[in-house]
Amino acid sequence: MRRALTIGLAALLPMAVSAAPHPQAEASALDLATRAIALRSVRGPGNATPQVAALYKAALVAGGFADGDVTITPVDDTAYLIATWRGSDATLKPLVISGHMDVVEAKAADWTRDPFVPVVENGYLYGRGATDMKLDGTVAIAALVELRREGYRPRRSIVIEFSGDEETVMKTSGLIAEKLSNADLVLNIDGGGGTLDEKTGKPLYWTWQGAEKTYADFEMTVTNPGGHSSAPRNDNAIVQLSRALARIGAYHFTPEVNDLTRAYFVQAAKYEDPQTGAAMRAFAANPADAAAIATLTANYETVGAIGTTCVATMVSGGHAINALPQRATANINCRIFPGHQPAAIMAELKSVAAEPAVASTDVTEGAVPNDASPLRPDFVAAVTSALGTVYPGVPVFPSQASGASDSMWFRYHHVPSYGASPMFIKGSDDFAHGLNEREPVANIAPAIIYYLSVFRDLSR
Repeated sequence: MRRALTIGLAALLPMAVSAAPHPQAEASALDLATRAIALRSVRGPGNATPQVAALYKAALVAGGFADGDVTITPVDDTAYLIATWRGSDATLKPLVISGHMDVVEAKAADWTRDPFVPVVENGYLYGRGATDMKLDGTVAIAALVELRREGYRPRRSIVIEFSGDEETVMKTSGLIAEKLSNADLVLNIDGGGGTLDEKTGKPLYWTWQGAEKTYADFEMTVTNPGGHSSAPRNDNAIVQLSRALARIGAYHFTPEVNDLTRAYFVQAAKYEDPQTGAAMRAFAANPADAAAIATLTANYETVGAIGTTCVATMVSGGHAINALPQRATANINCRIFPGHQPAAIMAELKSVAAEPAVASTDVTEGAVPNDASPLRPDFVAAVTSALGTVYPGVPVFPSQASGASDSMWFRYHHVPSYGASPMFIKGSDDFAHGLNEREPVANIAPAIIYYLSVFRDLSR
């Protein structure tokens, strides 16, 4: 099967690439991706993430890395990988390329194709991890190997690392970030990316991520003495908690912008429908514009970009159908705008709930607060130049992620981290974490060229 995939690759590159192609690296990236997707790297029984790490290590060592410079560290049922290409100047802090090997669970019965039997059809690579993010990871590996093959010698050490539980508890993510907290800059290839036009399939624009919202879970609890249901009391735990949740559900945090989101709204407005585009421009100019806020809040695709959001995700209460509830609890999941601490948001929610009986506890796991990375001119210049090489004229601008990634852990250690994947996809084709995940194979050739350019520019 892998041979057939390799032979067919050249015919699946409809997007023009102005720089010279790298057929060996392209074929290697696709071959490695198919083998990685076939490994079920899902947390729990049978977790094959350590086998993915071994696969990646074998590719790096075969490509010129010393065996001792590629380490695999077991952690619980998973593992993480760190590979170092030593630079000529040991006084320089390293460039880190960051990704992950694990994927979200996928059940074959729900999919059109088996999620762990990769296949290329009609220009797409299908399988769990095709988009998030095994193809991107193997393309980066192939590009590093290609750099070595071409005789490049970095002045700054290049470290490529892959965490093993980014999709779940992020334990390995935190360990890696602490170990590499001396990095100069992190290129997170699990973030950012380009958008293709739905009708023409041509690149519309590309964004890099310089920040992400902080993930937090707060548990709200009401406890009562309980009693017989035939003798109701005013202090009913379920009723009290329900009133609090209703107030929280109707509450909106104060909208806000930063340099990244302001630039994103101004640029991305050009590609939205007229009403949304006008609201984005108005909000960027005045984050207190009530009409703009109403439009952006009503749109699930933009509400997360204009400030902190908190939503009830789980609720439970009572212990018997014929007894007054002794306890009622709810989980409030928050995505916190950079610059705010979770404790302050929890206090604000407590005030909004306006129920003295409600007790709040931060039960967040696998997340830490983090602020936006600075607008580093060297990074912006490197990715802008690289994109311009393979996609001339395609607009490049910053963005902020509403979800979490491994960048969070590096920013927690005050290391600038930027999501900068070169992959382009239509919104209607983006099934990361969903059914029938797929990625355009046409991304491979330009992505190799992009990575070669960025890795050189940031390691000189």
